[in-house]
Amino acid sequence: MRPTADQLAAFQATSGFSSAAVSTAVLGFVFAVLLLWGAWAMRAAYVGWAEHRITQRQFLSVVVRFVAMYLVLTFFLLS
Repeated sequence: MRPTADQLAAFQATSGFSSAAVSTAVLGFVFAVLLLWGAWAMRAAYVGWAEHRITQRQFLSVVVRFVAMYLVLTFFLLS
């Protein structure tokens, strides 16, 4: 449901910035957290693989899961 022009004007008047700016900031935060978590997960998986605690298949499954999650969130949040 889209807000009316009056609702958008009231939001901007009380907050000092537009709802589009809030949306951009929230999306940026979500993707920053996702990328940080992905880097941590892939690094941890790489260390496990390098020390022979997990197999190459398990390492690749971590990478594939992260890429799939990133693509799905990109599709749902940016479309």
